[in-house]
Parts: sequence; C-alpha cells; structure tokens
Amino acid sequence: MTEVDVSSLTGTVRPGRPLAIPRLAVKGMSKQYGGIHALADVTFDVAPSEIHALVGENGAGKSTLVKIITGVIRPDSGTLEINGSQVAFDSATQARSAGVTAVYQDSQLFPSLSIAENVFMETFPTRRLGAVDWPRAYSEASRLLNTLGVDLDPKALVSTLTSAERQFVAMARAISAESQLLILDEPTATITPTEADRLYAVMRRLRDLGSSVLFISHRIEELRGLVDTVTVLRDGRHVATRPEAELDRSEIVSLMVGRRFESLYVRPETRAQVGTERLRVEHLSRIGKFNDVSFSVHAGEVVTLAGLVGSGRSEIAEAIFGVTPGTSGQVFINGQPIRVANNRQMLRLGVAYLPEDRDGQGLITQFSIRANVILPILDELSRFGFVSASKERDRATTYAQSLQVKMSGIDQIVAALSGGNRQKVVLAKWLATEPTVLILDEPTHGIDIATKAQVHELVAGLATRGLAILQISSDLPEVLATSDRILVISEGRLVASFDRDDATQEKIMMAATSGAKSIGRPEQGRL
Repeated sequence: MTEVDVSSLTGTVRPGRPLAIPRLAVKGMSKQYGGIHALADVTFDVAPSEIHALVGENGAGKSTLVKIITGVIRPDSGTLEINGSQVAFDSATQARSAGVTAVYQDSQLFPSLSIAENVFMETFPTRRLGAVDWPRAYSEASRLLNTLGVDLDPKALVSTLTSAERQFVAMARAISAESQLLILDEPTATITPTEADRLYAVMRRLRDLGSSVLFISHRIEELRGLVDTVTVLRDGRHVATRPEAELDRSEIVSLMVGRRFESLYVRPETRAQVGTERLRVEHLSRIGKFNDVSFSVHAGEVVTLAGLVGSGRSEIAEAIFGVTPGTSGQVFINGQPIRVANNRQMLRLGVAYLPEDRDGQGLITQFSIRANVILPILDELSRFGFVSASKERDRATTYAQSLQVKMSGIDQIVAALSGGNRQKVVLAKWLATEPTVLILDEPTHGIDIATKAQVHELVAGLATRGLAILQISSDLPEVLATSDRILVISEGRLVASFDRDDATQEKIMMAATSGAKSIGRPEQGRL
C-alpha cells in the first residue's frame, strides 16, 4: 500500500457557497416485486457537499433504491431530482453522464480484462485520430489507484485480484468520472481498518471538492465522525433522516431493526465442548501465496484466521478444500492423511467451504433457492438417475427456513434476494451436506447488523453440535467475539496464535503487520 494522495482528486463542482437545492431528491419512491414492497413511498434529500449514510437491514430497500438512482431499474412510482432537475435514467451510462456513479458490493468488473481497461471502460483516453492512448491509460489508472493508497499493476488482469483489490479498482473507476453524486455500497466490507482509513480520507476530500457521497454501510461504528447525515430504511420504508451528531449507535440500530438491540457481538459465556481433532494441516505451502502453515481444528471449536487482506488466508482455505491444492505439505481429516485433489473429494470427506465471493463462487444467482441448496447433494437425493422432487423441495425448505431466509418461496430466484439472504442460502447449501468441518471465509461480509447476530449465533450453535469451524474474518470485534483460538497470518506465514481470553485488537493488528516476525504464543501442543 502507498500513502493516500487526495490532492490529485478533481470534481466538476467546486467548493463555494452551498446550493439551496438538494444534490439528490428522492420523492415518493415505490417499487414492488411480485406483490412484495421493496420500496414504499420513500422520500428524503441528499445535500450538496455532504457524506450521507443510508442504513438498514438486508431487505430494507437500500439496493433497490440505489439501482433506481443509477438507472438500472425503473420505479413503479416516484421521482428523482438531481440539482433540482427531474431525471429518469434508463441506464447506468446515462446516470454516469449526469454525474451519478456507484461502486457496488460485487464490484461489477470484467475479470478477463486488465485493471486499466476496467477503470476506463467507457472513457478511454485517446490520441488525435481516436486510437486508445494506452500509456496514458496505464499512467492515469496508476494515479487513481495511488490516490486510494493501492499499488497495483494497471496491466494486471482483474481475475488475478483479491476481492478487496477488486473493490479498490471499482472505486478508481468511479472517481475517474467527475461525479457530483458518488454512491458507495459497502465499500469497507472486505478491506482492513488501515485501508478503510484511506478510503475515508478520499471520501472527505471528495466532499470538500463539492461532491456528495451516499454511503451504504452495515458497520454502524464507522459512521461516527465520518458522515454528516443518516437516513434509515426499514422494510422498504423511510424511518428517519437526521444529522449523525444527533444519533448514537444504539439509536441507529433501534431505528433499523424496530427494537432494542443492545449488542451485535454477543460473546458466548461458555465454550462448546472441544472434542477430537477433525482437521490438521502440517507445513502446508503454495508457491507465491503462503508457506509452511501448520494448525488444527477440533470438533466443537471455532478457529479464526486473522490478518490483512492479501496475507494468504483465503488461499489457505482454498488449498484445504481443493479449489487450488497446496504445492507441498499435508492435510489430515479425522487423523487420516489426505492427498487433496479437488473440492468434490473434500465434500465426500465432510469438508464444506463457504467462499468470500458468495455470488461468483458460492451461488448460481439465476437459479432458484431450491436448486442452489440441493446442488451439492443431488447424488444423495437421486435414484437411478432421477431426482425426487419432493425430497428436493423438503430438504431445501428445511435448511432455508432454519436459517430464516426471507423469501417469497423456495423457488424464488436467488438474484432477487438481498445480500444477507443470499449469504444464508450459501450457508444452507453447505449445511445440507451435513459436514464435520466447515470453512467460512468472511461469513458476515456485506450483511446487516441483525443478520450478523444471527450468523454469530448460528456459528456458535454449529460448534456446540460438534462441527469443527475454520473461520476467516477481517472484522476484529467479530474475531474476538466468536473465536476460541485466533491464528494470525502475515505475508503468507502463521506468525501468532492467541486463545480467546488473551487476544486483543491491538495484539492481533501488531502481529498482522509484523511480517514474518512471530508475536504471541506460537502454535504448539494441539496442532
């Protein structure tokens, strides 16, 4: 990472006397899907030169509203105004031309193209005769990434990037346009606190230059001192728009969920009973990604891999599950050495893996909830090559309902669900395989405060039932609240191990930024 250079940012609207009219005015906005109100008569304003938070549980209507503002979908009723002029965008391209850009949770990049090609997809710098000016494109892409504190090769393919790196590329694409209204949908969900601080600096600079930022976040604690105004949606309806300074964390949560919600991170008073060893890795390595990693996970235990984005945590999980096997080392399942070949083999051995990229790797979003949940157990439900429709429906319904998926029915298309409910469908899919080892990569990424609590409770319950759980999380309060042991990965190496009672955010961050220098009590005894 590099230092943030926000001085190079530009915008079409310069500082000066604030306009008397809103930058964005949402008036009576409504949208239904199959009789379900995604939005119902929502009205609020975003002022010029402000950072405006939009918060609410998954399914509250935030994503639908953003899609309407950016021209992805049309409302059933209601109007939008930009700087006092009524608009009705038919596409994201139209919205961008009017100075409205968005960075979505799923980044919406083209993986087979380079970083520079993604940044300038619609606005390539050209030479006199219209040919693309590639040196300038690469130089400008690097400048924009450096503005965000990211040092990436603009010629690199997006397919080679981590989720966090893709998020920064999407952000670079957004600020390459001279936005009057920049919409950020969960931009800090997969980045570290240090990276988030760099992003906050960019947001403040954009505000100072006259742009408005509509900031969607499930991390209530990051709103303090960053945003000017908070708008809360609940069940598709506008609940409140108030200055951030007038709201404390508990009030925002209460407005979001409609009830008192005293604590998101509920730490179980007692641990699950730790049983036999289910998973062990010894000297596991993958060239260029991680090296000489050894640890174990027992039945009834939640072990978390903590560390900075890009430290190798996800690659370790992928090697264990057979997505990309390690180049050396050994994996043991229930004490038996396994030559990891592929993920189908590991599923048969009772290992399930919930990936960080739930839409790209965990789901087929154009399929139904039912089809997604039963996909890994089709063989179990079939007889002589035919799948029992009743068994399929019963199994999918059981797991979807047990996780409280908000749905119109088991045959609802997954793409129509909110991010939190899609995450629940991924969990249902893997729990349907009845695993003994469950690997969770950023299980609460991009989900709301109440759903996070449900996932935490679910993980604790699964451990109590005897599952061995290996978790990856960048959310330090979550790490401290849900883990029995915390293993810190830095630059592809295991550098520290903490029991839950010894761990603090400061110790974890110190270890995570230490490189190969070991801090804390090294793994020994129960490998």
